[in-house]
Amino acid sequence: MSTLIAVAYPDVRTAAQVRDELILAAQERLVLLEDAVVVEHRPDGTVKLHQATHPAASAAGRGALWGGFIGLLFLVPLFGIAMGAASGAVAGKLADDGVDDEFMRRLVTSIPPGGAALVLLGRTASRDKVVERVRPFGGTILQTSLSADDEERLRHALGEPVEAT
Repeated sequence: MSTLIAVAYPDVRTAAQVRDELILAAQERLVLLEDAVVVEHRPDGTVKLHQATHPAASAAGRGALWGGFIGLLFLVPLFGIAMGAASGAVAGKLADDGVDDEFMRRLVTSIPPGGAALVLLGRTASRDKVVERVRPFGGTILQTSLSADDEERLRHALGEPVEAT
């Protein structure tokens, strides 16, 4: 099951650095990221979402791959690739399977102007290794789908004060 974690940072640069570190961890197969979005609360009060990947581009690539395969079956691979890429891009534009954009816009009320949050959706079997990679950046947890004990351990790892029980 995937875990949702939203962590606030003092600025968009720090949130983007943590996202980049997690993307590297995903390339090393330490974590499976389904979505990683930086939510920026600009000083003028506007909100900007910085997606790690663009759904239409990703879907276009998958569509081109399948279109090329189908085109090979019917001996017209270039036409198949073009049609697959076009249909994949349209499908990707219509469906973003990651974290709900409206959730992220509501989340921004917890972030001061000029600040940012990193919203992650994913899973890992190497939690300790992933936490060690993001520990130097700190952060304040805004919301998680972790158990209470796991959330407390994550808060402690990020340097947040943890209530004594």
